[in-house]
Amino acid sequence: MLTATIVDDMSDALQLLRSDLETNHPEIEVVDTARSVVEAAKSLRNKQPDILFLDIMLGDGTGFDVLEIFPNLKSKIIFVTASDEFAIRAFKFAAIDYVLKPYSNEDLALAIAKAKEQIQPNQERINILKETLSAPEQKPDKISLHTLDKIIIVNLDDIIRCESDSNNTIFFLQDGQKIFVTKTLKYFADMLKNYQFLRVHQSHLVNLQCISAFIKTDGGYLMLKSGESIPVSVRKKTEVMEILDRLHR
Repeated sequence: MLTATIVDDMSDALQLLRSDLETNHPEIEVVDTARSVVEAAKSLRNKQPDILFLDIMLGDGTGFDVLEIFPNLKSKIIFVTASDEFAIRAFKFAAIDYVLKPYSNEDLALAIAKAKEQIQPNQERINILKETLSAPEQKPDKISLHTLDKIIIVNLDDIIRCESDSNNTIFFLQDGQKIFVTKTLKYFADMLKNYQFLRVHQSHLVNLQCISAFIKTDGGYLMLKSGESIPVSVRKKTEVMEILDRLHR
């Protein structure tokens, strides 16, 4: 039997999650609920559950305030957030799982299964999440990358390019390091498109800051500052030339 505490400032949402857990996950006992940072702090001081369902926005603060009060929290955290594109992107940058309200039974079951298996996100990943949520229009400094056996945090500006490898992605960094990540290139192209990364080919996503020239011969390709050449698809050629022209005005 696992124990759980739910922290959500919306009474209806809190009761709905409690009911869903009781109905569909009898292996989890909800031992307490809280509707604010203060209530959550009081609850966690008495007993830390196996799983903490933590809403991001609370009436008297945020879920991050709860985590700052308990930096050595042993509970597995399942973040719960409202449907918001900036919030979703922030969680992706930090490589932290979440449940999106309104959620399905499948979403909840998957989050619980992951929580049972995973180690806690470290403070640096929590900070990436926090900073990306607090300034959604700004380019994040860092991104967390899920490899087969660990999560690596890299500076966004250190990424030269990304290359598709079936349903995985290889990241090429300034220091020569290659990182094999278990997500598709489309996943990262969508995440990074507003931060000077451009998908120039079905298999290639490039940091615009790392391009030295566009060569029009041989079908068209990019020369990177690293000395590599990257093909540009026919349908992307015009867009690439327009963007590079704007950058070099």
